[in-house]
Amino acid sequence: MKYMLMMHAPRGEGDWAVLNWPPEDRTAHIDFMKRLNKELLAGYWIVEVESAARAYEIAARASAAPGPGGMPLSLSIEVREVLG
Repeated sequence: MKYMLMMHAPRGEGDWAVLNWPPEDRTAHIDFMKRLNKELLAGYWIVEVESAARAYEIAARASAAPGPGGMPLSLSIEVREVLG
């Protein structure tokens, strides 16, 4: 089953707010996302998983990406099934 995970910017921040973060925080955030080993394009991931529960697990992990000062962002991420 394929699911699309759609990431939303934190409340009060634009989609490109990360560009205004200190360089070390920006690097930590990008490194975290790379470790998820998911291809990210414009805030969307397509994941192929066994169940919806697994898609939600991945979304929860991505939601905890570090932000300024290393604090988890608690990003809002929608999970939707991609119909074939």
